[in-house]
Amino acid sequence: MKTLSDLLQESAALHKHICPRQVIGVRMGMLAGEILGLDLPQTDKRLLTIVEMDGCASDGIAVATNCWVGRRTMRVEDFGKVAATFVDTQLRRAVRIVPGGEARTAARAFAPEARNKWEAQLLGYQRMPALELLSVQLVNLNTPLEKIISQPGRKAICDRCGEEILNEREVLWENLTLCKTCAGQSYYTPIPDESLIFSIQKELMVCD
Repeated sequence: MKTLSDLLQESAALHKHICPRQVIGVRMGMLAGEILGLDLPQTDKRLLTIVEMDGCASDGIAVATNCWVGRRTMRVEDFGKVAATFVDTQLRRAVRIVPGGEARTAARAFAPEARNKWEAQLLGYQRMPALELLSVQLVNLNTPLEKIISQPGRKAICDRCGEEILNEREVLWENLTLCKTCAGQSYYTPIPDESLIFSIQKELMVCD
């Protein structure tokens, strides 16, 4: 098992620096492994992690657990919270971990030599007992695990836009198979003016 120091070095290598939220993320992942009885960082895909933010803490969690978006073992549900739910996909147990409400203040007592709040958090978060730093809650997932993970090779074609849909993310509506965009759940709005695309292409050609 890798030590906290080992994991922090790996996380820092991703960012070219270390920060308090990376420490929080690493320690969240380590604690999840202890609670769920899993040897982390994992070498398989047994653990699924659902993070509630992007950024430094998520990378710390990824390093500690070896859960990654690209391996489909990490999902981002962006609630803007430094929080994550760790799911043992074999035993169907899930635990949600967040920093304790007093963690920032308490960190100072564990780093008396710190020159400022940032440094106190950076050092204190590494030294605090896990259950003083973090709050733990057992949870049930609202979406069935099978629906989240899906099955390898599952594909569909949207009846409107013709784009491919992976991992059973299609929407069935009035005998149509739709992608979420065509079903009205898009995060973007297309710009119909194609001349804009041509102008961008010309600028790129000039730059080349």
